[in-house]
Amino acid sequence: QVQLVESGGGFVQPGGSLRLSCAASARTFSQYTMGWFRQAPGREREFVSSISWNAARTYYVDSVKGRFTISRDNAKNMVYLQMNSLKPEDTAIYYCAVVYESGKQLTAAQALYWGQGTQVTVSA
Repeated sequence: QVQLVESGGGFVQPGGSLRLSCAASARTFSQYTMGWFRQAPGREREFVSSISWNAARTYYVDSVKGRFTISRDNAKNMVYLQMNSLKPEDTAIYYCAVVYESGKQLTAAQALYWGQGTQVTVSA
C-alpha cells in the first residue's frame, strides 16, 4: 500500500504559476512510475503527466506541453508538478498517482494508487 498526499493547490490568475507537491509513504518509492491526473467538474479524470522511476522519461498531454514540468526527488519521496502560464481551463482537482508505465498517454484505469487531490483554480 502506498499513501500519497498532494499539496500546493490554490487560486491563481491566468498566466500565473503554481507548484504541486506529492509526498509518498512507500519505502520503495524510487521504483515507481508516478503520474499526475486532473478532474474538472462534470468531466472524467484525465491524465496530465508521468515520470519514470529514475526521471529519465517524462510524458505530457498535449494541452500542457511547454507549460508544465514534472519532476521527482527519490531521496525525499516527492513528486512535483510545476505549472506555468496557467489558463482557466486548467482549473481542476489535481491527483498524484502511482501508474503502471511512463512514456505514453494513460487512463485513470492505469493508476494503482491515488492521493486525495488538491484543488487548482485559475480565474481572473
